[in-house]
Amino acid sequence: MSTTNPSYPLSVVHVGADPARNAGYADAPPRVGFFTDTSICIGCKACEVACKEWNEVPDDGLEWTGNSFDNTRGLGANTWRHVAFIEQPTHVEGVDGAVEGPSSSRRTSATAAGIACPPAPTASSISVKEDGRVFKCTLCYDRLDVGEEPACAKACPTNSIQFGELDELRERAADRVTHLHDSGVSQARLYGADPDDGVGGNGAFFLLLDEPEVYGLPPDPVVTTRDLPRTCHNVRIAAAGLLAGIAATFMGRRPS
Repeated sequence: MSTTNPSYPLSVVHVGADPARNAGYADAPPRVGFFTDTSICIGCKACEVACKEWNEVPDDGLEWTGNSFDNTRGLGANTWRHVAFIEQPTHVEGVDGAVEGPSSSRRTSATAAGIACPPAPTASSISVKEDGRVFKCTLCYDRLDVGEEPACAKACPTNSIQFGELDELRERAADRVTHLHDSGVSQARLYGADPDDGVGGNGAFFLLLDEPEVYGLPPDPVVTTRDLPRTCHNVRIAAAGLLAGIAATFMGRRPS
Protein backbone atom coordinates (compact mmCIF):
# COMPACT_ATOMS: atom_id res chain seq x y z
CA MET A 1 0.00 0.00 0.00
CA SER A 2 1.62 3.22 -1.11
CA THR A 3 1.38 6.37 0.93
CA THR A 4 1.88 10.05 0.34
CA ASN A 5 2.55 12.83 2.77
CA PRO A 6 -0.66 14.81 3.35
CA SER A 7 -0.44 18.54 2.84
CA TYR A 8 -2.36 19.25 6.04
CA PRO A 9 -2.05 18.13 9.69
CA LEU A 10 -3.44 14.65 10.36
CA SER A 11 -5.26 16.05 13.38
CA VAL A 12 -7.47 18.14 11.12
CA VAL A 13 -10.57 16.24 10.03
CA HIS A 14 -11.79 17.09 6.54
CA VAL A 15 -15.49 16.39 6.42
CA GLY A 16 -16.59 14.25 3.50
CA ALA A 17 -13.14 12.82 2.78
CA ASP A 18 -12.32 9.13 3.09
CA PRO A 19 -10.44 8.80 6.42
CA ALA A 20 -7.76 6.52 4.97
CA ARG A 21 -7.05 8.78 2.01
CA ASN A 22 -7.31 11.78 4.32
CA ALA A 23 -4.46 10.23 6.32
CA GLY A 24 -2.30 9.86 3.22
CA TYR A 25 -3.05 6.36 1.89
CA ALA A 26 -3.31 6.87 -1.87
CA ASP A 27 -4.27 3.26 -2.63
CA ALA A 28 -6.59 2.69 0.30
CA PRO A 29 -9.17 -0.10 -0.06
CA PRO A 30 -12.90 0.78 -0.07
CA ARG A 31 -14.17 2.04 3.27
CA VAL A 32 -16.20 -0.53 5.22
CA GLY A 33 -18.54 -0.29 8.17
CA PHE A 34 -21.87 -1.25 9.72
CA PHE A 35 -25.47 -0.53 8.81
CA THR A 36 -27.87 -1.24 11.66
CA ASP A 37 -31.55 -1.47 10.77
CA THR A 38 -33.33 -0.83 14.06
CA SER A 39 -36.71 -1.60 12.50
CA ILE A 40 -35.92 -5.32 12.51
CA CYS A 41 -33.78 -5.56 15.65
CA ILE A 42 -35.52 -7.86 18.16
CA GLY A 43 -33.27 -7.00 21.09
CA CYS A 44 -31.99 -10.55 21.53
CA LYS A 45 -28.44 -9.36 22.29
CA ALA A 46 -26.95 -12.22 20.26
CA CYS A 47 -24.48 -9.69 18.86
CA GLU A 48 -23.28 -8.81 22.35
CA VAL A 49 -22.78 -12.47 23.23
CA ALA A 50 -21.01 -13.23 19.94
CA CYS A 51 -18.70 -10.27 20.42
CA LYS A 52 -17.73 -11.40 23.92
CA GLU A 53 -17.28 -15.03 22.91
CA TRP A 54 -15.17 -14.39 19.82
CA ASN A 55 -12.97 -11.73 21.40
CA GLU A 56 -12.85 -13.45 24.80
CA VAL A 57 -14.17 -10.34 26.50
CA PRO A 58 -15.27 -10.99 30.11
CA ASP A 59 -18.84 -10.41 31.26
CA ASP A 60 -19.88 -7.30 33.17
CA GLY A 61 -21.10 -9.03 36.29
CA LEU A 62 -24.65 -9.57 35.01
CA GLU A 63 -25.98 -7.00 37.49
CA TRP A 64 -29.67 -6.15 37.52
CA THR A 65 -29.90 -2.48 36.62
CA GLY A 66 -33.65 -2.05 36.86
CA ASN A 67 -33.51 -0.32 33.47
CA SER A 68 -35.94 -2.48 31.51
CA PHE A 69 -34.21 -5.62 30.23
CA ASP A 70 -31.05 -3.74 29.29
CA ASN A 71 -28.53 -4.88 31.88
CA THR A 72 -25.42 -4.10 29.86
CA ARG A 73 -25.65 -0.41 30.88
CA GLY A 74 -23.50 0.86 27.99
CA LEU A 75 -20.26 0.54 26.07
CA GLY A 76 -17.14 -0.13 28.08
CA ALA A 77 -13.80 -1.90 28.24
CA ASN A 78 -15.67 -5.22 28.56
CA THR A 79 -18.63 -4.30 26.33
CA TRP A 80 -17.66 -3.50 22.75
CA ARG A 81 -21.21 -3.73 21.44
CA HIS A 82 -24.32 -2.60 23.24
CA VAL A 83 -27.97 -3.10 22.34
CA ALA A 84 -29.80 -0.12 23.82
CA PHE A 85 -33.46 -0.72 24.65
CA ILE A 86 -35.52 2.35 23.74
CA GLU A 87 -38.81 1.81 25.53
CA GLN A 88 -41.73 3.42 23.71
CA PRO A 89 -45.11 1.94 24.69
CA THR A 90 -47.54 1.66 21.78
CA HIS A 91 -51.31 1.60 21.89
CA VAL A 92 -53.88 -0.07 19.70
CA GLU A 93 -57.51 0.74 19.02
CA GLY A 94 -60.08 -1.70 20.41
CA VAL A 95 -63.04 -2.98 18.41
CA ASP A 96 -65.30 -0.38 20.03
CA GLY A 97 -62.85 2.45 19.45
CA ALA A 98 -61.42 2.39 22.96
CA VAL A 99 -57.66 2.62 23.34
CA GLU A 100 -55.95 -0.49 24.66
CA GLY A 101 -52.34 -0.89 25.73
CA PRO A 102 -49.51 -0.40 26.17
CA SER A 103 -48.89 -3.39 23.95
CA SER A 104 -45.22 -3.36 23.02
CA SER A 105 -41.96 -1.45 23.19
CA ARG A 106 -39.18 -0.64 20.79
CA ARG A 107 -35.64 -1.91 21.23
CA THR A 108 -32.71 -0.52 19.35
CA SER A 109 -29.29 -1.96 18.59
CA ALA A 110 -26.41 0.45 19.03
CA THR A 111 -23.01 -0.43 17.59
CA ALA A 112 -19.75 -0.28 19.43
CA ALA A 113 -16.75 1.99 19.12
CA GLY A 114 -13.79 1.02 17.02
CA ILE A 115 -13.13 1.35 13.30
CA ALA A 116 -16.86 1.95 13.07
CA CYS A 117 -17.40 4.55 15.75
CA PRO A 118 -20.51 6.17 17.20
CA PRO A 119 -21.05 9.88 16.41
CA ALA A 120 -18.88 10.98 19.32
CA PRO A 121 -16.65 8.44 21.13
CA THR A 122 -17.03 8.79 24.86
CA ALA A 123 -15.01 7.70 27.86
CA SER A 124 -17.24 4.64 28.11
CA SER A 125 -16.86 3.65 24.46
CA ILE A 126 -13.07 3.89 24.53
CA SER A 127 -12.38 2.48 27.96
CA VAL A 128 -9.27 2.03 30.03
CA LYS A 129 -8.96 -0.96 32.33
CA GLU A 130 -7.45 -0.81 35.79
CA ASP A 131 -4.02 -1.69 34.43
CA GLY A 132 -4.12 1.30 32.08
CA ARG A 133 -4.69 -0.59 28.82
CA VAL A 134 -7.31 0.69 26.37
CA PHE A 135 -9.87 -1.73 24.93
CA LYS A 136 -12.52 -1.22 22.26
CA CYS A 137 -14.00 -2.84 19.14
CA THR A 138 -11.41 -4.05 16.64
CA LEU A 139 -14.00 -4.82 13.92
CA CYS A 140 -12.92 -8.47 14.37
CA TYR A 141 -9.91 -7.82 12.14
CA ASP A 142 -8.78 -11.43 12.62
CA ARG A 143 -12.05 -12.59 11.04
CA LEU A 144 -11.79 -10.04 8.23
CA ASP A 145 -8.29 -11.28 7.49
CA VAL A 146 -9.70 -14.69 6.52
CA GLY A 147 -12.72 -13.37 4.63
CA GLU A 148 -15.26 -13.58 7.47
CA GLU A 149 -17.56 -10.78 8.65
CA PRO A 150 -17.46 -9.46 12.25
CA ALA A 151 -18.90 -11.80 14.84
CA CYS A 152 -21.78 -9.49 15.76
CA ALA A 153 -23.06 -9.26 12.17
CA LYS A 154 -22.65 -13.01 11.69
CA ALA A 155 -24.71 -13.78 14.79
CA CYS A 156 -27.59 -11.37 14.14
CA PRO A 157 -30.67 -13.57 13.44
CA THR A 158 -32.64 -10.85 11.63
CA ASN A 159 -29.75 -9.34 9.65
CA SER A 160 -30.34 -6.10 11.51
CA ILE A 161 -26.56 -5.65 11.63
CA GLN A 162 -25.01 -5.60 8.17
CA PHE A 163 -21.31 -5.27 7.40
CA GLY A 164 -19.67 -4.36 4.11
CA GLU A 165 -18.47 -1.55 1.89
CA LEU A 166 -20.08 1.70 2.98
CA ASP A 167 -21.18 2.80 -0.48
CA GLU A 168 -23.07 -0.45 -0.97
CA LEU A 169 -24.55 -0.31 2.53
CA ARG A 170 -25.77 3.25 1.95
CA GLU A 171 -27.56 2.22 -1.22
CA ARG A 172 -29.13 -0.74 0.55
CA ALA A 173 -30.18 1.45 3.46
CA ALA A 174 -31.75 4.05 1.17
CA ASP A 175 -33.79 1.32 -0.54
CA ARG A 176 -34.93 0.07 2.86
CA VAL A 177 -36.11 3.55 3.90
CA THR A 178 -38.02 3.91 0.63
CA HIS A 179 -39.69 0.55 1.27
CA LEU A 180 -40.70 1.57 4.79
CA HIS A 181 -42.08 4.89 3.58
CA ASP A 182 -44.11 3.11 0.92
CA SER A 183 -45.40 0.81 3.65
CA GLY A 184 -46.64 3.75 5.71
CA VAL A 185 -43.72 4.05 8.14
CA SER A 186 -43.14 7.74 7.43
CA GLN A 187 -40.89 8.32 10.46
CA ALA A 188 -38.14 6.00 9.16
CA ARG A 189 -34.88 7.84 8.52
CA LEU A 190 -31.15 7.24 8.18
CA TYR A 191 -28.70 8.60 10.72
CA GLY A 192 -25.01 9.00 9.96
CA ALA A 193 -25.26 7.75 6.36
CA ASP A 194 -24.73 11.06 4.54
CA PRO A 195 -21.03 11.61 3.63
CA ASP A 196 -21.79 15.33 3.30
CA ASP A 197 -23.06 15.77 6.85
CA GLY A 198 -21.19 17.43 9.71
CA VAL A 199 -18.95 14.41 10.35
CA GLY A 200 -18.43 13.16 6.81
CA GLY A 201 -20.69 10.17 7.32
CA ASN A 202 -20.28 7.59 10.09
CA GLY A 203 -18.55 4.27 9.67
CA ALA A 204 -21.51 2.87 11.58
CA PHE A 205 -24.88 4.32 10.63
CA PHE A 206 -28.46 3.53 11.55
CA LEU A 207 -32.00 3.34 10.28
CA LEU A 208 -34.08 4.98 13.00
CA LEU A 209 -37.83 5.04 13.56
CA ASP A 210 -37.92 8.32 15.46
CA GLU A 211 -35.96 11.51 16.09
CA PRO A 212 -32.25 10.95 16.91
CA GLU A 213 -32.72 12.48 20.36
CA VAL A 214 -35.05 9.60 21.30
CA TYR A 215 -32.08 7.26 20.88
CA GLY A 216 -29.71 9.53 22.78
CA LEU A 217 -28.01 10.70 19.57
CA PRO A 218 -27.17 14.32 18.71
CA PRO A 219 -29.47 15.61 15.95
CA ASP A 220 -26.76 17.33 13.91
CA PRO A 221 -23.29 16.12 14.94
CA VAL A 222 -20.37 18.19 13.70
CA VAL A 223 -16.64 17.49 13.81
CA THR A 224 -15.29 20.27 16.00
CA THR A 225 -12.14 20.67 13.89
CA ARG A 226 -14.09 20.93 10.63
CA ASP A 227 -13.63 24.70 10.29
CA LEU A 228 -10.17 24.83 11.86
CA PRO A 229 -8.20 25.52 8.63
CA ARG A 230 -10.56 28.36 7.66
CA THR A 231 -10.46 29.77 11.18
CA CYS A 232 -6.65 29.74 11.22
CA HIS A 233 -6.60 31.47 7.84
CA ASN A 234 -8.95 34.19 9.08
CA VAL A 235 -6.90 34.65 12.24
CA ARG A 236 -3.74 35.11 10.18
CA ILE A 237 -5.44 37.72 8.03
CA ALA A 238 -6.75 39.56 11.09
CA ALA A 239 -3.32 39.44 12.76
CA ALA A 240 -1.64 40.77 9.63
CA GLY A 241 -4.12 43.63 9.46
CA LEU A 242 -3.58 44.46 13.13
CA LEU A 243 0.21 44.48 12.75
CA ALA A 244 -0.06 46.65 9.66
CA GLY A 245 -2.23 49.11 11.56
CA ILE A 246 0.21 49.23 14.49
CA ALA A 247 3.14 49.74 12.13
CA ALA A 248 1.34 52.53 10.32
CA THR A 249 0.58 54.24 13.63
CA PHE A 250 4.23 54.24 14.72
CA MET A 251 5.51 55.28 11.29
CA GLY A 252 3.04 58.16 11.21
CA ARG A 253 4.33 59.65 14.46
CA ARG A 254 6.72 62.58 14.18
CA PRO A 255 9.16 63.72 16.86
CA SER A 256 7.97 66.87 18.67
